[in-house]
Amino acid sequence: MGGAVIVLVISFVVLLLLNIPISISIGLSTLLTMLFTIDFGPAITTIAQRMASGLDSFALLAIPFFILSGILMGRGGIARRLINLAKALIGMLPGGLAHVSIVAALLFGAISGSAVAATSAIGGFMIPSMNKEGYNKSFSTATIVTSSTTGLLIPPSNVLIVYSLASGGVSIAALFIAGYLPGILVGLFLMLVAGIYAYVHRYPTGKWNGVVDSLKKMLDAIPSLFMIILVIGGIVAGVFTATEASAIAVIYAFLLSVFIYREVSIKELPDILLKTVETTAIVMLLIGTSTAMSWIMSYENIPQQISEALISFTNNKYMILLLINLLLLFVGTFMDMTPAILIFTPIFLPVVTKLGITPLHFGIIMVLNLCIGLVTPPVGSVLFVGCGISRTSITQLIRPLIPFYLAMIVALMLVTYIPEITLWLPQLFGY
Repeated sequence: MGGAVIVLVISFVVLLLLNIPISISIGLSTLLTMLFTIDFGPAITTIAQRMASGLDSFALLAIPFFILSGILMGRGGIARRLINLAKALIGMLPGGLAHVSIVAALLFGAISGSAVAATSAIGGFMIPSMNKEGYNKSFSTATIVTSSTTGLLIPPSNVLIVYSLASGGVSIAALFIAGYLPGILVGLFLMLVAGIYAYVHRYPTGKWNGVVDSLKKMLDAIPSLFMIILVIGGIVAGVFTATEASAIAVIYAFLLSVFIYREVSIKELPDILLKTVETTAIVMLLIGTSTAMSWIMSYENIPQQISEALISFTNNKYMILLLINLLLLFVGTFMDMTPAILIFTPIFLPVVTKLGITPLHFGIIMVLNLCIGLVTPPVGSVLFVGCGISRTSITQLIRPLIPFYLAMIVALMLVTYIPEITLWLPQLFGY
């Protein structure tokens, strides 16, 4: 594919192996590749221009707002209320606490839009509780980390906004709606694995405290769950755009956490805003450098060459989808979701659209695929957070993680080869 491509790949891999932060690795490898054909001055100018143009998008304004609303909800006692709701609904099943963890992580991830936040909030409460009831620590951690990724499919999800940008403008509202059924499907498969594991190991069944107690917990959680209805309902009804919805989510999260639940004080707001700025800066740097790398790859015709190579290898639609999934599963083991989406969407999207796959469907396939990478060593960020909370090692998690991996991969294959799972809801709402 040419010397520039070799420079790009080798420099990027070497920088990652040297443990350089991925955003810096992307930027430096892009610069080195540009220097292969462009002088230093113009190369620096080009990178700066591409990073600026990559961030010059109104849709990206939603990201800091959703990050802020997620942090507010995370500190506002939402996790505890969602856990209590899950206990009231399914805590009496065999291995009840494992099911409670999965449902609570799914709900909290959907509200906060962050897998790491869901792992921290739900895992910090549920892992000690499960250990106290006799659950294996590694199994408890594996349950939490895998289920926390479902919130990236169920809106509001920042990675779906990033995919909309990378794909050239797929409707964010359509992506949000399309993520519901795949996200729930993954959660159900994880619950199936947890149920079988709990039955085999004879983990205890939770106690049901009656209708009155269940209704109280449901009523207590309704204000938290209303966030989903407010954001998605407003978008679907056409009351506001996804970007406007993110600002409304901040206002609602602020009122709920500070004035209704009263678990966030005014004094904590500067720290919350600082955390929001730090997280936003990391995400935006990733977006900027990834946009620059996508440009140099396009400049070197890499997407076209890969597209031609895949189609020349086989013209079978199902085989090409399998190859793309395998490549993305491999990419997810060492690259964060945001740069992976920005870099590989322009490469693979032209291939799948030639096969009749819609950009909307492919976006959900890609996000679900990369969710698996978040809990896969060596770079899985959610995996490391879970290990830190449970004070266990990655090697101890591998064995209990394997059946959860298989469940997520089965869900991925179903979403890949049955488009209706993704497209039915958007079509129902006219997208």
